[in-house]
Amino acid sequence: MRGDGDGRAAGGRGGADRGRRQATARLPRPSGPYPIGTTALHLTDAGREDPWRPGHRRELMVSLWYPTGRPATGEERARYMTPAAGAHFGGDDGAARLNYGVRPGSTDWAAIRTHARQDAPARPGGPRPVVLYSPGSGDPRSWGTALVEDLASRGYVVVTVDHTHEASEVAFPDGRLATSVFPALLRRPGLDLGALLRRSLRTRVDDTRFVLDELSGLRRRPGLPTGLGGSPDLDRVGMVGHSAGGSTALQTMHDDPRIAAGINLDGRLHLPGPDGRTGVLLPGLARDGLDRPFLLMGSRSPDSGSHHRQPGRDALRRHSTGWCADLTLEGSRHGSHTDASSLLPQLARQGAIGADALARDLGDVHPDRAQLATRCYVASFFDRWLRGHDDHLLDGPSARFPEMTYER
Repeated sequence: MRGDGDGRAAGGRGGADRGRRQATARLPRPSGPYPIGTTALHLTDAGREDPWRPGHRRELMVSLWYPTGRPATGEERARYMTPAAGAHFGGDDGAARLNYGVRPGSTDWAAIRTHARQDAPARPGGPRPVVLYSPGSGDPRSWGTALVEDLASRGYVVVTVDHTHEASEVAFPDGRLATSVFPALLRRPGLDLGALLRRSLRTRVDDTRFVLDELSGLRRRPGLPTGLGGSPDLDRVGMVGHSAGGSTALQTMHDDPRIAAGINLDGRLHLPGPDGRTGVLLPGLARDGLDRPFLLMGSRSPDSGSHHRQPGRDALRRHSTGWCADLTLEGSRHGSHTDASSLLPQLARQGAIGADALARDLGDVHPDRAQLATRCYVASFFDRWLRGHDDHLLDGPSARFPEMTYER
């Protein structure tokens, strides 16, 4: 399902492990001082047709993560995925198999709990800076929860966006489960992959800008947790995304001045030519550059690394006037900046994913170090550019993170 060109081959198909107890896993604890709450919103863009489902208005599910007054306990902790979404995510046609090689039916994704209290009141003391999160191609919005919870625990309001019909599945409040159209599209003979990815990027940017519009009217939205409507500070907005979500973050920043700073976690900034194999097409942000701060964080996947190896990133660096830095996590792979780092090693110990698939997803950097580095560099960047607090981690190479190669 990795239609953005950033992925690896999927693991073997195989059926569910009959008679075997399903694996489960725990998310790492957030590191900030605040307990966190979360709530989900169903949004409909009445002015836009869904590009993947003609004749229907574009519908999205988003989640808000924010500081609250007391920690969640027991059943108060929000689910990582709903039962319906978790069953599809972990099935034959879900992203767990297609993107990460997890054996179908091997894992109880709905049993995983977050650290956030469901629908908790927002902590007084706002307004707070906002960070938008866009996941990789095929991944649901939950696949960045460890990073998102950490930012919320540090005092941010974080908004995660599901890109409907591209995400593996999106569960709506009325019980509908909108599944991805991409597996079928990618099997079509003669597919123009570049055109499909341009359409996807345009849709994702439009989704994000619509979500920003909706946040501006949050105070007027009925049924929100107490205090949440006034919590986001829309004069201080950043965006981070992984893979196709990283491309989305920077392209949205290019198109929309409301985004003050952006981070691309291992997302390509160039597209293939019409045959999907030869030629390179540069999106607008790579041709024009950016005039606000941005951070590139790459992996040691064969098609990632320094901007010198990637035409889109190189063009962006040459054409930009905003502050930027380029980081590469040595020994890492494409999944290292996501929840794969925390969840997949636990699942591997329970037989849900093989050693070869785990190595393709995460490389040989220790998963705890990958998770810590991602959290610290993302927080340092947004603290610097949205809050004016500089811990100097981004000034150059750091003895705290010798596995991180730094370029300016």
